[in-house]
Amino acid sequence: MENNFLLTYLLLTPLVGGFLLLLIPSQKKQFIKNAGLGISLIAFVISLIIYFNFDQSKPDFQFVQKFVWIENFNISYFVGVDGLSLILVLLTTFLTPLTLLSSWSSIQHKVKEFTFFMLLLQVGMLGVFVSLDLFMFYIFWEAMLIPMYFIIGIWGGGRRIYASVKFFIYTMLGSLLMLVAIIWLAVFASNELGYFTTNLLELYKIGPNVPHEIQKWMFLAFALSFAIKVPIFPLHTWLPDAHVEAPTAGSVILAGVLLKMGTYGLIRFCLPLFPQASIDIAPMMSILAIIGIIYGALVAMVQKDMKKLVAYSSVSHLGFVVLGIFSFTHEAMQGAVIQMVNHGLSTGALFLLVGVVYERTHTREISDYGGIAKVVPIFSVAFLFAILSSVGLPGLNGFIGEFLILLGAFKSPVLNSWWYSIFAASGVIFAAVYLLWMYQRVVFGELNTNPKLDHLTDMNARELIVIIPIFFFIVWIGVYPSTFLNISDATVSNLINQVLNTPLSVVK
Repeated sequence: MENNFLLTYLLLTPLVGGFLLLLIPSQKKQFIKNAGLGISLIAFVISLIIYFNFDQSKPDFQFVQKFVWIENFNISYFVGVDGLSLILVLLTTFLTPLTLLSSWSSIQHKVKEFTFFMLLLQVGMLGVFVSLDLFMFYIFWEAMLIPMYFIIGIWGGGRRIYASVKFFIYTMLGSLLMLVAIIWLAVFASNELGYFTTNLLELYKIGPNVPHEIQKWMFLAFALSFAIKVPIFPLHTWLPDAHVEAPTAGSVILAGVLLKMGTYGLIRFCLPLFPQASIDIAPMMSILAIIGIIYGALVAMVQKDMKKLVAYSSVSHLGFVVLGIFSFTHEAMQGAVIQMVNHGLSTGALFLLVGVVYERTHTREISDYGGIAKVVPIFSVAFLFAILSSVGLPGLNGFIGEFLILLGAFKSPVLNSWWYSIFAASGVIFAAVYLLWMYQRVVFGELNTNPKLDHLTDMNARELIVIIPIFFFIVWIGVYPSTFLNISDATVSNLINQVLNTPLSVVK
């Protein structure tokens, strides 16, 4: 039986829990950490209940709850999930408790505030994925900026203020154009339907009726906001700074979930609301995606800082997702959805592992390491596993997403050229170069006599508890991806059918 209050419970759990934490005296650090972890685990359990009660055969939104919020403007509290949003909700609730656990010893000052902002960030991310009202979506989209700004600005590295302000301004700038497009679309709806509305399901019906030239401008206004968040080349320059300066937990959430809000927005809003504009602009978006794949990989290759290298790898890997979205084939879109999850797991694991050694040595410079396999064998094996996942080794998760995207782009009726797949495939080779070369310099060879490595010890039980669940899903997706592909299959089929207006048998 579908419980329509489950999504509201999911949003309220970290929201109410976070504010209750503020009432606890700051001295009770251990209790605050335990409570924060417990709240995030409750949210994860609620998301699992939603998953087990979700009907994967239906493309419709489920667990829908709606009540009027601002009656004069027909704005509602309107939530629901389909296969696309459910898989990202699960990723969010899975990674949040792991990031809180990972920061157990590294965050020692303002623990209460840190835990509060992490839970508030979770509310913002979940709200973006479950909102079915554009006004409500915009509020969550903007609200998510606040906790991330403080997480980078208070607990980040030496240039944390610069990085947090840059992150805030970039995202805010794109969001304002999206707000203009939301108002523009709602006003157009009032001419078509006779009333102003920000209801996404009603806007889906009238979006394709928007005149072609206006549709292009609306598409670009939405797409710019999402492209900054992804980030698509050349709007990526905020990402390396934010990643490098953020604490480990911030980097994991930033790479694991926040970047996916951009690709989610492209699929959820740009494609079905502006189908004709999406098809017209698809070649340009795909070219930018491929530039991002190659550029991100080449810049990652020359990085001296491990965290910066992993940050630039995100620009490259997210390029694959964007290419999959704008290929408009079932395989490529499924590949894009699963690759969002894959990137969250693989890059999240890499940031966690870089954080493990940074916590002990206080350096991320590749040249400061060397030969550490002799000192930290468990870490070295875990690091290699995460790197092979990110490279796309067959049998691990990364391979599935990249294979489906390249196959779908090759068959794309919109791109209509196999050159896209060929250039994109070069990114797989470059990924192997920059990641395995980093691994060789950090882990192999003679042990570096750098005094910074004097306190280097192997992974402890807590760190293994954080990383093993991620590795479990990396193998599961790699060996049996159907479990995850089935969640979004009906939604993706319906979406492509909606955009191309093509019989389902032809799309598949």
